[in-house]
Amino acid sequence: MEQQIEKILEEVRPMLALHRGNIEFVKFEKGVVYVRLLGTCQGCPLSQLTLKAGIEDLLKSKVKGVDSVEAV
Repeated sequence: MEQQIEKILEEVRPMLALHRGNIEFVKFEKGVVYVRLLGTCQGCPLSQLTLKAGIEDLLKSKVKGVDSVEAV
């Protein structure tokens, strides 16, 4: 499952890089994907929107067992 998550995050990284941001997979535990936002994504006012409406929706639709995504 972690490989599937990493593969999807690889697809997302180029979009984040356009805004000088990045995302790092931390762990998967009990349906929750924990990630670390890096670069300009860290502290960006729109980061929660990107995380929930973008990355979380994408992971939930493509990886069975993912319930949510949380930034650490």
